[in-house]
Amino acid sequence: MLTNCNLLLESLSEAVFLLDRDGFIKYSNNAACSITGYATDELLNAPLSILYFGDEDRTRTEYELGVTQKKGRFVSEGWKRKKDGSKVWASLNYSVARGDNGEIEGYSCLLQDLSARKKNELDLKYSEERFRLLVEGIKDYSIFMLDPDGYVVTWNEGAKRMKGYYASEIIGKHFSIFYAADDLNDNKAARELQTAIDNGKYEEEGWRVRKNGSMFWANIVLTALFNEQNKLIGFSKITRDLTDRREYEEVLRQSEERYRLLVEQVTDYGIFMLDEKGRIVSWNEGARRMKGYNANEIIGKYFSIFYPEEDIINGKPAHELKVAMAEGKYEEEGWRLRKDGSRFWANVVITAVYNAAGTLVGFSKVTRDLSERKASEKMLRDSYDRYRNLADELKITNRELTLANEELEQFTSIVSHDLQEPVRTIKSFLQLIEMKWGENIPAEPKIYIDKATNAIDRMKELIKNLLTYSQLTKEEILLEDVNVSDVFSEALQNVRTSIEASNAEIIIENEVGSIRGDRVQLVQLMQNLVSNALKFTSNDTPKIRIRCTRENGEVKFSVSDNGIGIAEGDLNKVFEIFRRLHTRKEYPGTGIGLAICKKIVDRHGGRIWPESKPGRGTTFYFTLNEGISQRQPA
Repeated sequence: MLTNCNLLLESLSEAVFLLDRDGFIKYSNNAACSITGYATDELLNAPLSILYFGDEDRTRTEYELGVTQKKGRFVSEGWKRKKDGSKVWASLNYSVARGDNGEIEGYSCLLQDLSARKKNELDLKYSEERFRLLVEGIKDYSIFMLDPDGYVVTWNEGAKRMKGYYASEIIGKHFSIFYAADDLNDNKAARELQTAIDNGKYEEEGWRVRKNGSMFWANIVLTALFNEQNKLIGFSKITRDLTDRREYEEVLRQSEERYRLLVEQVTDYGIFMLDEKGRIVSWNEGARRMKGYNANEIIGKYFSIFYPEEDIINGKPAHELKVAMAEGKYEEEGWRLRKDGSRFWANVVITAVYNAAGTLVGFSKVTRDLSERKASEKMLRDSYDRYRNLADELKITNRELTLANEELEQFTSIVSHDLQEPVRTIKSFLQLIEMKWGENIPAEPKIYIDKATNAIDRMKELIKNLLTYSQLTKEEILLEDVNVSDVFSEALQNVRTSIEASNAEIIIENEVGSIRGDRVQLVQLMQNLVSNALKFTSNDTPKIRIRCTRENGEVKFSVSDNGIGIAEGDLNKVFEIFRRLHTRKEYPGTGIGLAICKKIVDRHGGRIWPESKPGRGTTFYFTLNEGISQRQPA
């Protein structure tokens, strides 16, 4: 029987020791030799304390045997010493061995090598510690854990920086504390947890709340965590603050929206985009007016649709795109076609557009209709050819014609070709500077930008008045029955801003119902006279009186003010074009408004004159031809 017991002990993988009452080894199996490195004879009669490090562990052996005596069993776990001095992590399981009389005869001791398990535990612990330190050290992301009910159980440095809570303040709180009131009312936090459970994770971008109550735009990823038994043990939550990116995207979106609206509403230029193949992908109001196509009719079409047949046969559209790609842009003047098949002379600029990676994404195309300029140039050439060979007796007539056309020639040359395009371009770039940098523009450059903008507005006003003056020369007068009260109302409405700004008092006395004349020109006439009265006032409360009466078969109008007045010697100068009796700094203007008034009155067969005394105001009178019909007001 003893032999079979020995065989059983020798077959065990655990080390087995039999000790006497004092803790000396009386028996050890093969596994004991294998684990400790000692031979059987080296272990025999040796104290069990040889498996401990140092003399102090003899005390530990005595303690463990003493506990075993009292309790009958004792288990310890720790480092044990092998013969070569190396360590092995093992558990010792002591049991008391008693004789038939119940007296303690010794101890049995089972030693188990747990080094592999301990190594795994230590590796896992070190790994978890490294991961914990890694997560806690991350500052750009908020990373924390929730328990299965959504309560915060861990908190990293990034979460503290992003949301403002210290770990001691937030651990144990429900994560819904980061949600806005509307989301709380909507039970959003609970739905997110359920979605993460159902799908493994939940991700979104939305508003979250910091400790101080401020909002920030966040990307959040909520991941459900399950153990080996597929039981939910909690959630991981990663939050990224995207507020700066959102603000940048919003500023960029608004800038792009403003630029898009600016381009779409430009009416004097055809501005549109082509893709890299030359197909139209955008269309502005100017292009619609110029070429006659609505956006839904033209987008997607190849831009060669605007070219005459001979240009298409010669491959001109494709050539222009190649030049734009090679040189950055292509510019020319030439014939283009409208939707109705008519031709117009155009200036075109095609610019290659590349993305940030340098890849061609398309072309911008700006078209300007130069037909009027071309017609004016032709008219001037024809006029010159007609009259250059006339005899001496026609020189006087030729001189008169030259004087009559001089203003139109000057206007056509300056406004059509040299002024309008740079003025629009300068103002557009100033507007783009303000849109792009906004409040970041320093004060001094902002002053210069405002001054430049004001100068451009004055230039635009001058061009507008030149255009009006020129058109009065070219266009035929359109006679129709015009209600005088309507003329007054429309003129005053056009200068309403100036009237309100100066707090002017307007008095109207009208005895006439309708007159026969050109409504647009009469409104312009009355508008210019009222503007002139508002401009040359020195009173805190300007008073302007407008009258219309019938006298000797004529319709007589007057516009009186209580302003600075005009010296007697200057009364005959006020209708001269560009004539200014005061500096622009004192009284801004273009010097064309009264010249336009005289031109309109002359064309209506009437006369216009001022009456004034310095410091006592001015009255401008004008009449219409007595042959023009009137009707009494209702």
